Amino acid sequence: MIHTGEKLYPCTQCEKRFTQPNQLAAHSRTHSGEKPHKCHVCGKAFGQSGNLKKHIKVHTKYKCLLCNRSFSDASRLREHESSIHNNGRPHDCSCCGKLFKSSRELKCHARIHTDTKPYSCTHCSDRFTWHVQLKTHLLKSHNEGTWLKCYICEKKFVQNVNLKRHLLRHGDVKPYVCNECLKCFYTPAELKCHQLVHSDVKPFFCGRCGKSFKRRGTVVSHFGTCSQKTGLRHRLMALLYPPK
Repeated sequence: MIHTGEKLYPCTQCEKRFTQPNQLAAHSRTHSGEKPHKCHVCGKAFGQSGNLKKHIKVHTKYKCLLCNRSFSDASRLREHESSIHNNGRPHDCSCCGKLFKSSRELKCHARIHTDTKPYSCTHCSDRFTWHVQLKTHLLKSHNEGTWLKCYICEKKFVQNVNLKRHLLRHGDVKPYVCNECLKCFYTPAELKCHQLVHSDVKPFFCGRCGKSFKRRGTVVSHFGTCSQKTGLRHRLMALLYPPK
């Protein structure tokens, strides 16, 4: 039958005929809706084994760094990130995958991977990655600018947003509660930072060595050390294996 092409197995639901009984069985599922082929990862079921094989690729390639969901190709991953994690943030960092609302925000963020310091002090040779660092330096080292003081404890701040966050600590209410451990926090930012404790997601990556971290501050601290080690390693390699 295989060599002659004769089709002796007819479908009772339609006019199609097949050369092999397993072909007929697979076809019959299109009428019955039966889906015996089940994905062991997510439980999704399929009528054809070939469709299951295609689906399995979803769990084996391109993984989203924010939720660990995997996709079969880069375009599906980008579509997922844009629709699920974007929230109006179309610009993504090529080093760690973090998303931003504007190219300006992305450009500022990229400094943590390149160690760029565009802000320089007019009084000395010190340079800084962020403008707030320069502002703090000018106030502390050169008495230039105006401190913002808490009217309760007189603690001083450079930015108004930090003063407002501090004022919340003089109250007794911590309205933001972790749904995992019920720990309470003064601000949503503190709660979000705490929730990383309950997650395995590490969205921040070192642009030099690729090591991942849960918090931005950690990767910033690591980057300086990593840069020094990388520079030292290159110098040692140059001494041990000088160019011919």
